[in-house]
Amino acid sequence: MRLPVSQLKGEDTTVVQPNLCVVCDESKLDEQGCAGAPDLVVEILSPGNSTREMRDKFSVYEEASVREYWMVNATEKIVLIYVLNAEDRYIGLAPLTGEDLLRSSIFPDLCIDLKEVFA
Repeated sequence: MRLPVSQLKGEDTTVVQPNLCVVCDESKLDEQGCAGAPDLVVEILSPGNSTREMRDKFSVYEEASVREYWMVNATEKIVLIYVLNAEDRYIGLAPLTGEDLLRSSIFPDLCIDLKEVFA
């Protein structure tokens, strides 16, 4: 994904590769991937990349206006969900555990049983 950002290293775009993304606007897709912010990004944390996803990518995704961002910690069986508010700032929702149903804020019909994900 090529995201528009204004503050990262003085550049106007940055390239990231999330584990999963959902892009509803087909005009953002080209031969090189996605040019612009997807609607939903999912990052799966691992010991080698947790700091980058939790701090660096969080800021990039927020600045680029990714509408919903999920951080999945498979080891701890926790999902953190962040949703953009009216001021384009992320609001963190209550953490979800392996016993919960994950419901997307931007896709109301998307419901994931985390018992199945973390089984």
